[in-house]
Amino acid sequence: MKRITWRKHHKWFGVVMAFFMIMFCVSGVILNHRKLVADIGVSRKFLPDGYQFEKWNGGLLRGTLRFYVSDFREIVLIYGNSGIWKTDTLCKSFADFNEGLPSGPDYRNIRGCVVSSDSSLWAAGQFGLYKYNIENKRWDEKFVPLEADEKISDITIGGDTLIVVCRSHIYLSVPPYNDFSAHEIKTPLGFDGKVSLFRTIWSLHSGEIFGITGRLIMDIVAVVLIFLSVSGVIYWLLPKYIRRIKRSGRSVSSSIKFLKFNLNWHDRIGKYTFVILLFVVFTGWCLRPPLLIALASARVSPIPYTVMDSENVWKDKLRMLRYDLYHKDWILSSSEGMFSMASLNSTPIKIENVPPVSVMGMNVWKQKSDDIWMVGSFSGMYLWNRSKGISYDYFTHEIAKEVSGPPFGKFAVSGYSDDITSEPVVCEYYHGTEVLSMPDSLSCLHIPLWNLAQEIHTGRIYTFFGRGTLIFIFFAGAMVLWSIISGYAIRKK
Repeated sequence: MKRITWRKHHKWFGVVMAFFMIMFCVSGVILNHRKLVADIGVSRKFLPDGYQFEKWNGGLLRGTLRFYVSDFREIVLIYGNSGIWKTDTLCKSFADFNEGLPSGPDYRNIRGCVVSSDSSLWAAGQFGLYKYNIENKRWDEKFVPLEADEKISDITIGGDTLIVVCRSHIYLSVPPYNDFSAHEIKTPLGFDGKVSLFRTIWSLHSGEIFGITGRLIMDIVAVVLIFLSVSGVIYWLLPKYIRRIKRSGRSVSSSIKFLKFNLNWHDRIGKYTFVILLFVVFTGWCLRPPLLIALASARVSPIPYTVMDSENVWKDKLRMLRYDLYHKDWILSSSEGMFSMASLNSTPIKIENVPPVSVMGMNVWKQKSDDIWMVGSFSGMYLWNRSKGISYDYFTHEIAKEVSGPPFGKFAVSGYSDDITSEPVVCEYYHGTEVLSMPDSLSCLHIPLWNLAQEIHTGRIYTFFGRGTLIFIFFAGAMVLWSIISGYAIRKK
């Protein structure tokens, strides 16, 4: 193409995408430093209607637990991604049950609640473990020796052992539950040493693969992209301003000087950062559909000397753990699939013929009867006959088929309860449930700033224009890539 054609492409693709590029960059920096913004939240009333809670949707109800406050009084706790709420067994009244939990909304993402063998009540948030103090009527945080940046994903009971499941280790405690010890799951049988290609590209895009140094480098790249976006818009608008003041007879020398200064730095910074800009935008483009679907099942060897190259083969892979009362073994759910262990010290053996589970992990996992498990995720809800290796759709009772494609299926299950009302409550992520009423006061609870940044960075925030706008992200990535390439072409010519 001629240079003037390249310039037109660079100008208009850049101008159209400038706002979105700035939003991608600001949100990306926030995503890289979750702990720093965990205390900050934004009221949902300032967001599109789809972000307000209604009928316990959006993960507000992940699960429930019956708890005996005394011999004569029983309550039901509803927990989810915005805290814990207390109700009665008839679900007639609701009360806040978060006293003692950290005030930051991201700290109140509760992964599970259990009652230990000494009748103590425990709650596991993403960043901490809490024990309920009945006398003081508040939660007290308990120390768990987590690794840096390790998040809690589940909590369960095995006999008198309290087990906290994190993304890389499990932590065990026995009565009186004052101390927790880290336990590393053994390497599974037949492990090939490979890791998810999707996870590798994700870590490269965020810089996480090189630890804090990599994340800071990507923060600098984000600042560069913001500068290029702003300076590009200035170069588009300033000549129009200069022509206007020139017609009025005023001096334009200072404006022209600034215009040249702005263009010089736009050109210079773009030239020296071209390769890394192209890399960051391309890897981000790969993390959204349809390219994401192609990467989801691919596996590669870990890049040497990075955080992906860990001696712990389960690093950032563990999700949930349950004891099978019928088969007398442990079942481990992970990003690599489900595994069976005779004991927590045994070598895991992969279980074949499991129900479909979203790449985002399970939200419901419960042993319904001797050999039947309920398995719910954003791919749907299934009844799994473990002995026969057959799964049935919970709603249609048809034999389940292997699900491939987007992380969200036709019925994205975000929560379940059989502790309230006479019939089970299944919560769908978008539409909630018609079975259980929800107090209006919960509709505008604060969303963690990190989660809001995630919605912006992935482009889901723009779906208030319609679900079809999800495809916008694919074209947005292509437009930003072409803007960078066309800028390089202009410089080269």
